[in-house]
Amino acid sequence: MQSLKSFLSNRNLLSTDVFGRRYTLEDLIARILRDLREKAAAQFGVPISRAVVGRPVRFVGAETEVEDCWAENRLRMAFKIAGYESVQFEFEPIAAAHYYESTLDHDELILIGDFGGGTSDFSLVRVGPSVRRRGRSAADLLGNAGLGVAGDSFDAKLIRHLLSPALGAGTDMRSMKRLLPIPSWIYGKLERWHHLSFLRAKDVMDLLTRIKTDAIEPQKIAALIHLIKEDLGYQLHQSVQAVKYQLSNNLSATFRYSDGAVHLTAGVQRSSFETWISDELQQIESCLDSLLRTSAVHPRNVDAVFLTGGSSFVPAVRRIFATRFGERRIRTGNQFTSVAWGLALIGSTPAGAGSD
Repeated sequence: MQSLKSFLSNRNLLSTDVFGRRYTLEDLIARILRDLREKAAAQFGVPISRAVVGRPVRFVGAETEVEDCWAENRLRMAFKIAGYESVQFEFEPIAAAHYYESTLDHDELILIGDFGGGTSDFSLVRVGPSVRRRGRSAADLLGNAGLGVAGDSFDAKLIRHLLSPALGAGTDMRSMKRLLPIPSWIYGKLERWHHLSFLRAKDVMDLLTRIKTDAIEPQKIAALIHLIKEDLGYQLHQSVQAVKYQLSNNLSATFRYSDGAVHLTAGVQRSSFETWISDELQQIESCLDSLLRTSAVHPRNVDAVFLTGGSSFVPAVRRIFATRFGERRIRTGNQFTSVAWGLALIGSTPAGAGSD
């Protein structure tokens, strides 16, 4: 299971079987939320019945406001199933803004860029001591925007260009004295680690066995079959995320994966990675520019840019903001926890005092 929240807007994914039992998507999310509530109650010694909850500006796959509301209502239902009596939702970049605001001794107009696994969200917000004193108003939020492109999309491109070729993508097999390409749809399932198990169906495994017999490079197909049989998608993606982290700090890196039976290595340059994700970078740029345009805010009037989330470490992502606002205005810190800190601060204010 991965990125459960990313499927909330999908009306076709209502439930699934886990070890012979039927669970709705809300049930699966509620299982996590219930554990959080019970462990928090045990740690703090008080019942937990309310929560301040982060949500993306636009849920993944939600093309309309109706779809977005439907996704939020499903998440609200998951909290209800988990035993929460009330839930207060807040946009994740706004939560990050609250965290950043807590570090300020003066007022600023800031741009928050929040890069998660499934979504990238942006908000233009006025923050600072005077805002806290008078109380936040709707006018302090000048605009927000979001899109379903983030870390998972970057990982998929690394898999497509580094991992899939080592497992037979782009190679050929013999058929009636001709050479035919290995079916490409097989490798699309590798790009989301939880989709690898879909290839374990008998008809697919039978097909791969026949392909291995006729393949020009059968050892690559054999490695693919092994990874599918052992359901090693999660381990593969951990290796992919490791090389992505290396590329954030170095101009080149080496992808490595080994499980005792399969050993994969591939070198990669940061420049190549940036070429592979150029479409995603363009979408992020377009979303950001659209936000500035619709909010009637010129980049020179933005005092600071606070970037949070794992993909904010990617140099090409950071460069988008440095180009528009200048490196000196970019701020970072607690990239993996700033949203959670901000939500806690919201819950501790008088407006959120009803939240545990």
